[in-house]
Amino acid sequence: MHSLLLSLFVQLSESETKGGLFDFNATLPLMALQFLALTVLLNIVFYKPVSNILDERDEYIRNSLTMASSALLKANQLTQEYEYELAESKKKAQEIIKNSQKDAQILVSEKIQEAQKNAEKLLADAYNDLNQQKELALKTLESQVDILTEKIKLKLLDI
Repeated sequence: MHSLLLSLFVQLSESETKGGLFDFNATLPLMALQFLALTVLLNIVFYKPVSNILDERDEYIRNSLTMASSALLKANQLTQEYEYELAESKKKAQEIIKNSQKDAQILVSEKIQEAQKNAEKLLADAYNDLNQQKELALKTLESQVDILTEKIKLKLLDI
C-alpha cells in the first residue's frame, strides 16, 4: 500500500511542477492519506505492542504491590501475635520467679525459726547443765565447808 501511495505521489509531483507551496491540488489529500496511513501503521506496529507491554507491566506492578502488602499485613499480624506471646511468657516467668522467691523466703524463715529453736534449746540445755554443775559444786562446797568447819572446830577445841 505504501509503495502504491508513493508511486501516486511521484506521478502527481512530476505532472504538476508549477504553483508553489500552497497549491491546492491532489498533493494535499495525498499527504492527508499518507499521514492517516502512517498513523494506522504506527498504531498497529508500534503503539499497540508498546501499550500492551506497559499494561502488562502495570498489572505486574499492581500484583506485586498487592502481594507485598498482603505479606506485610501477615508479617505485622505475626509480629503482634509473637509480641503478645512474649508478653504472656514474661508475665508467667515473673509469676514463677515471684512464687519461687516467696517459697524460698518461707523456707528460709522456717530454717531460721528452726535454727533459733535449736539455739534456744542449746542455750536452755547449757543453762540447765550449768545450774546442775552449780548445784553440784555448791553441794560439794557445802560438804567441804562442813568438813573444814568440823576440822576447825576440833582444832579449836583441842587447843
